[in-house]
Amino acid sequence: MTDIVLKENERIDDLERNNLKIIQDTKRFCFGMDAVLLTGFVKLKANDNVLDMGTGTGIIPILLSAKTKAKSFTALEIQEDSADMARRSVELNDLTDRIKIVKGDIKEASVLFAKASFDAVTCNPPYMIAEHGLNNPDDALNIARHEVLCTLEDVVSNTADVLKPGGKFFMVHRPFRLSEIMVMLSKYKLEPKRMQLVYPYEDKEPNMVLIEAVRGGKSRLTVEKPLIVYKEPGVYTDEIYDIYGY
Repeated sequence: MTDIVLKENERIDDLERNNLKIIQDTKRFCFGMDAVLLTGFVKLKANDNVLDMGTGTGIIPILLSAKTKAKSFTALEIQEDSADMARRSVELNDLTDRIKIVKGDIKEASVLFAKASFDAVTCNPPYMIAEHGLNNPDDALNIARHEVLCTLEDVVSNTADVLKPGGKFFMVHRPFRLSEIMVMLSKYKLEPKRMQLVYPYEDKEPNMVLIEAVRGGKSRLTVEKPLIVYKEPGVYTDEIYDIYGY
């Protein structure tokens, strides 16, 4: 494993899978369960070329490098500090042959990359519309959580451009925007094919939704059984332990 120099406030976290590690800044946005659950929902084929939009510190492609046999991952991130941590995490894990970090804007993905060039696209986008509870729009946490630098339509439209016909789009989002998500996917000819709601507890409302869509796919949606996170406070269900790889 490559030796990496850490910057102020950075730490190395163990991902508990295949000895993988990730660099994170304790003062900035750190990855959450939503990104990990998305990697458990994603289905990729051997030799797939995958784009992760808004990769942050690279958690999704790093985990998918262990969970799938996909050929290559391109990870797009607009914030230089996050992109730099992602690059160093890729080096730390000796994954430079499979994961490429690109600093760039999701809104320009269809310009940065060739049309119809990826077999799959993954995304854990900002969930909140820009005006909702926003204080400092330049703060890294707000950029990760709010549609400051890109909107849902930016993500979906650029995904449609870079996906091959029949290519798959995987996204995690919030159920309160599900109607909007379905309309947007349909607008850009990304047909929803698979959906799973995530519940914190069996008797609570869902707080996440996992979606797979296919570019130019036929109309047929499979709703998978609910994913429950906790059996009781502090105790994950067996499904969650399996996704994390514990």
